[in-house]
Amino acid sequence: MSNFVLAFRSKPDVMATEEEISDWNAWFQQLGGSVVDVGNRIGEVTLLGEGAGANQISGYSVIDASDFSGAVEIAKGCPGLKYGGSVEVGQPIAM
Repeated sequence: MSNFVLAFRSKPDVMATEEEISDWNAWFQQLGGSVVDVGNRIGEVTLLGEGAGANQISGYSVIDASDFSGAVEIAKGCPGLKYGGSVEVGQPIAM
């Protein structure tokens, strides 16, 4: 098993609805012990350099999965996807 970072992205200045918050809570409960660090929502954001897009980072979590493919499968259940958001999956590299 390995840890993976899920970086959640959404449109700037969009507040989550009660339904969306409920969906997020249910998803995290469903993930159970796979959640290493539920993470946090992220407020003010500034992007430096190239690559500005429609979505900005809005939160992150750390999960435990068998491998990268397993982490991607977990991320496919991210509730933000049905609300116009996106999620990036990354594996930390030990230095």
